[in-house]
This record gives sequence, structure tokens and C-alpha cells, in this order.
Amino acid sequence: MIAKRTRHLAVVVALPAALALTVGASSQAVAQGTGAFQINLAQLNNSGSKGTAMLSLQGRQLTVKIESEGLVPGQPSAQHLHGSTDGHDFHCPDASDDTNGDGVLNNTEATVDYGNINISLTTKGPTDMMSGLAVDRMPVANAQGKLSYERTIPVSQDVVDHIKDLHIVQHGIDRNDNKKYDFEGAGKSELDPKLPQEATAPTNCGEVLGAAVGSIPVGGVETGTGPVEEDGAPAAVLGAGGAALVATAGALALVRRRKNVLAAGRAGDNGAAA
Repeated sequence: MIAKRTRHLAVVVALPAALALTVGASSQAVAQGTGAFQINLAQLNNSGSKGTAMLSLQGRQLTVKIESEGLVPGQPSAQHLHGSTDGHDFHCPDASDDTNGDGVLNNTEATVDYGNINISLTTKGPTDMMSGLAVDRMPVANAQGKLSYERTIPVSQDVVDHIKDLHIVQHGIDRNDNKKYDFEGAGKSELDPKLPQEATAPTNCGEVLGAAVGSIPVGGVETGTGPVEEDGAPAAVLGAGGAALVATAGALALVRRRKNVLAAGRAGDNGAAA
């Protein structure tokens, strides 16, 4: 009986160590400027847009890859990393943030939730906040409304340290379904009256899911609604850290089984003694 209890205690003691190892390894990787982070882009403004993005860190070099669809064909899509590098919690907005009730979630309304621009994901040139509306340097969707983007950008240590607090937003909607940005669809942009609202309103948004995930699915985007699950475990946590979590879950199940065995054994011993 003592041997059984000793093995039970060893498993219980091992659980916090396994969890600490998982969290510690993930934190250390980010601190050293390494790691891969997946973002699933889900539609805003009933745009039908979705996508998958990957953020990969090597030191202070950030590689951003995006595959998205449901964008306005042949039109540039302004896109940015939004969020905070000082600990504030931002997240993707929803339709309830349309505070003026005009049926369009504009950028000013959404910024309350997803924060200011941290990095402008341009195809060339500067990537600072001032390039947020540099539509001549933003990627353009093809005739099917699909967009592929990849760029490696030097970033600050603050971005490295807070990469999990950032998220991607793409902009550009087609309210009147005429396959272009115009003023008839939703009027003027509140950011720049020279631009139509359709050009600056957010079309999708996605938050970082986790570290050590796989690459963008081959053949394009399959879904933008959430991480794929495998045997009940989100794909975002599978990998080095995810394996430790799965192993920990297995250990917990083992503890529960051993508790049941011990309880049954005690009951049997009591019955025999009686």
C-alpha cells in the first residue's frame, strides 16, 4: 500500500513541474526572439472575408505571412498589426461596436477594441503608423478576392516581448457589391474624407492563437473561424508546448485512475477486516 501511495505522490508532484516547464520554455523562446504564432482571421462587417496568418520571430526580425480571401477583387487591402506593447489587453471587435448604428463598423469604432496601429504591413518602404493609409504600398487582392502576403520586418524589442498581445486587421469592404471601393457604398471615411469608407473599414481580424504551430495550410485558406482540432486538442497548442500539455493531461487522467484503484483497494481491505 505504501508503494502505491508513493507512486501516486510522485505523479502529483510531477504535474506542476511539467506545467512550469511548458510555460517556461514558451516564455524563454519569446524572450530570445524565436517562435511561430498563428492567427486566424475572421470576418467583420459581414464581409465574408477570412484567412490565416503566421508571425515568425528570429531575433528582432519578424516575418509575416498572410493568406486571405473574400476581399474586394483588384483593390488594395490596408493591413496592420494592432494592439499593445505595454501590457494593455486589446481584442477583435464585433458588430456591437457599431456605436452610431449606421450598419458599418468603421475603424474609429473598432480601434477601441483592437488598439492603434503598431506596424503597417506594407509591401515595401516604411512600416510605421504613418504608413497606415499608404494604399499604394498595400497588397492588392486578385480577381478572385484572394491575397497572399509575405514580408520580413525589423521590429523593436517591445514587439518581440509582446508579440502575443498583437493581432492582425485587414481593411476594405464592398457594401454595395459592385466589386470596388466607392462613396456610394458607405460614404466617406472618417479617417480621410478623400477616401471612401469602404476602403478603410475593417474586413477581418484575428488574434494570436499560440506558439510552435504549423505553417499556413498548403493550397490556401481552409477556414478563418478558429483553430483546427485534432483528437480534441486545438492545433494552436500542438507542438513542443502542446505535447507537454497533452502529456500533463494524460498524467492527470492517470492520477484519477489510481485514485479509483486505491479507493477500491481500501474498500476491499475494510471488507476483509470486517
